[in-house]
Amino acid sequence: MNVDLSERIPNNVDLAGDRSLQRALERWQPGFHGWWAEMGPEGSRGYDVYLRTAVSVERDGWANFGYVRMPDYRWGIFLNPPEPGRTVGFGDHRGEPAWQEVPGEYRANLRRIIVTQADTEPASVEQQRRLGLTCPSLYDLRNLFQINCEEGRHLWAMVYLLHRYFGRDGREEAEALLERRSGDRDHPRILGAFNEQTPDWLSFFMFTFFTDRDGKFQLTALAESGFDPLARTTRFMLTEEAHHMFVGVTGVTRILQRTAEVMAREKTDDPARLRALGVIDLPTVQRYLNFHFSVTLDLFGSDLSSNAATFYTTGLKGRFDEGRIDDDHRLKDRGYPVLEAAGGKVVEREAPALNALNERLRDDYIQDTLAGVARWNRVIQKNGVDFALTLPHKGFNRRIGSFAGLCISPGGQVMGREEWDAGIPQWLPTAEDRAFVQSLMGRVVEPGRFANWIAPPERGINGQPVDFEYVRFN
Repeated sequence: MNVDLSERIPNNVDLAGDRSLQRALERWQPGFHGWWAEMGPEGSRGYDVYLRTAVSVERDGWANFGYVRMPDYRWGIFLNPPEPGRTVGFGDHRGEPAWQEVPGEYRANLRRIIVTQADTEPASVEQQRRLGLTCPSLYDLRNLFQINCEEGRHLWAMVYLLHRYFGRDGREEAEALLERRSGDRDHPRILGAFNEQTPDWLSFFMFTFFTDRDGKFQLTALAESGFDPLARTTRFMLTEEAHHMFVGVTGVTRILQRTAEVMAREKTDDPARLRALGVIDLPTVQRYLNFHFSVTLDLFGSDLSSNAATFYTTGLKGRFDEGRIDDDHRLKDRGYPVLEAAGGKVVEREAPALNALNERLRDDYIQDTLAGVARWNRVIQKNGVDFALTLPHKGFNRRIGSFAGLCISPGGQVMGREEWDAGIPQWLPTAEDRAFVQSLMGRVVEPGRFANWIAPPERGINGQPVDFEYVRFN
């Protein structure tokens, strides 16, 4: 069943049957549009963009493609269909019927979980709002706008839950989501990574590969929640999130393809020479990778967390692919290995599995990320270039957890501050790196043309050719 996009707030949750809720969301809607006008993609209001719009939660045909002006995008509210007889899959309530309303004793924790997730959605739009002014192609500009619109819809998904299930507190939290700003000194976004700048397209592709992948793992854990409306909401959000990660993995792939082609043609691996030829040298890509990976690891929280244990025990947030794990799904007497620095080196110790849930989710994320890095390395090797990108050690450049503030090299060695400071220019993007990448960011908007530093994609969007007019400037 397709949703009626002519409604003021398209939805499949029967808003018309709850007039009080509908009015509350309609009162919030102008504030959302005002936030979008102020903090959405800069200079884009008059563009016709070839976008997909969610119209259903069915597996086939869930979205329509067509030209849309982004201020007119139909941000809807979608929940996956209820699963008959669904039960809580983990924790103390394992086997009990999933909750259709918020259990009173878990109200504060559930609100905290939802608000934290909700806050990331507008934050990423704010971080990326000026990237359209330096797009490498119409294809990439369209993908940026698609991601921005879907992050806006994910905000709507969380705001619906706040309005529907948390009363006045939820309405106040929904208003606050429109008041915070990424990087603002006085009113920053909740999580550190969402206050970092995304000033160029290499950063954008790294963000969508690494940080949107964190979104995948967080949403998958929330999709296990015993609070059924949250589980159903996040399952549909995952359908859209897949495209965001696709943009990241293919964007970096195309940068590597172009650089490797030039390296093979010119028979050089000299960064200065490659920069002079207008492509991004591989050591610079590695430094950007190190930064975005390490910042994203902090999003998973502290290695040992009593909050994570509480969320799991009470059935609010599960593990990645909870149903596929072969254990008792209670974890009261289980252990999990965690790393820490002791005696001048990184050592492993056993911790209570309930307290180490953040670390387990982080480890699952790292394994998933390794597959994407392996794909990038195949592109480099296919062009005959002797270079391999690597993930730094999980303790590198951390600000949260047992490694916070410690001097851990990308290889996992504990070192002194002086040695660490000397190594930073080799490991993290320098001001010179960022200035060089910025210097490449000229705007390319002719259909079928691409900036010199990035290769064209293998195929277009929704069966369209690569040189399709994905954005029309009116």
